[in-house]
Order: sequence, then structure tokens, then C-alpha cells
Amino acid sequence: MGMSAGGGSGGLTNDINVTPMIDVLLVLLVIFMIIVPMSRKAIDTQLPDPNPQPAQPNVSPDQIVLEILPDNKYAINKEDVPKDQLFTRLKSLYDPRPEKIIFVKGDTMVNYSDVIFAMDQARGAGVKVIGIAPK
Repeated sequence: MGMSAGGGSGGLTNDINVTPMIDVLLVLLVIFMIIVPMSRKAIDTQLPDPNPQPAQPNVSPDQIVLEILPDNKYAINKEDVPKDQLFTRLKSLYDPRPEKIIFVKGDTMVNYSDVIFAMDQARGAGVKVIGIAPK
């Protein structure tokens, strides 16, 4: 859009130059496209169904439940495991298994970092799916 002052061809013309604004927008778009995926940090988990079916009292013997207890104590299927032996115990359990599924059950009094540590150890031992045990 132009404005001309005077009737001659050598008059003044005022135009809005949008090229610098478009350049700035494109640079911001590229910056956000790079930063957003890098800021996401997540651990894939499977949460229980919010409307659970009636619980079956028998636990399948092939299911492994990792319990995180207070005072840096861990238990695999009710068997106490020291923190420094957690990885080797999980590795020995999951190496021969075709299905690499574990259920993690954290006590309400433990720190979140202890639960994440146990999940990291399980992931390192070869677990592919981590499920959170319902209350």
C-alpha cells in the first residue's frame, strides 16, 4: 500500500516494510522448534485403570512387583533386596524372561527420588514396561 504526495512520479512513498518482522518471526519459530523437544523429560509408565475391575486375590507367579519401602529398603515380590544389589537381582530375574514387565509400588513415606532410582535400575536391567501398582 503506498501513499503518494504530489502528482509527479518522483513523489514520496510510505510503505510498511514487513521483511524484518517476518525474519524475526521465523527465527523465533526455529528457536522454539529446537527448544521444546529438548525440554521434555519423561518416563513412560502405565497407570492403573481409574475404574478397576474386582481384584483377583491370586497374584500370577510370573508377575514381578518391586516395592520401595522407607529407609532405602527395596523388596522384589516380598523378598528384601539391599539397594546396592537391586540392579544385579533385577538383571538376573529379567535376562531369561521374554516379557520384560515390572510393577512398581512405592510406599507413601518414601521420596520420589527413591522411586525414580528403582525405576532407573529396572530400566537398566532390561525392563521394557513399567506399571504402577494400584492402591
